[in-house]
Amino acid sequence: MPTTQKQELVVEIKERLSSSGGVILADYRGLSVKDMRALRNSLRETGGEATVYKNSLAQIAFRELGLPNIDEFLAGPTVFVFTPEDPVATAKALLAFSKMNKVFAFKGGLIEGNVVSAESMKTIASLPSREELIAKLMGTMLNPIRGFMAMSNAPAGAFARVVKAVADQKAAA
Repeated sequence: MPTTQKQELVVEIKERLSSSGGVILADYRGLSVKDMRALRNSLRETGGEATVYKNSLAQIAFRELGLPNIDEFLAGPTVFVFTPEDPVATAKALLAFSKMNKVFAFKGGLIEGNVVSAESMKTIASLPSREELIAKLMGTMLNPIRGFMAMSNAPAGAFARVVKAVADQKAAA
């Protein structure tokens, strides 16, 4: 018979899964308390939150929410990193942390309802941020307009240069 504390934890996991853009699972075996604190501090800047739950309680929460089965990632010690709407920044912070702490490793995750492997998570972490992608898109969209403006200003500029050349020629004479 489940205890009320375990039931409350399942409810908490379900609420956090529902309110986040996704969850990234990682193996934290071998990290010290100081390293875990550093991980949580680096995630705070991106809006992510790292929490350790029992794998069996997480499985119950996933099942009750009707989310895809991620049992393959729930073996051994697992840290659950809940991401805000844009998981790229959180994945980048985790990748940077894993480079500094070799024992920390991605297991996989669930992003927008899709199961993501550890390798895919590393690929997501290498993507530019949402703001960078929007800036690149806007720059690409503005290029044709810039070209049109340059072409439409060219005849007026050429006319002005001809008038100046004629004026300079008459002044020299």
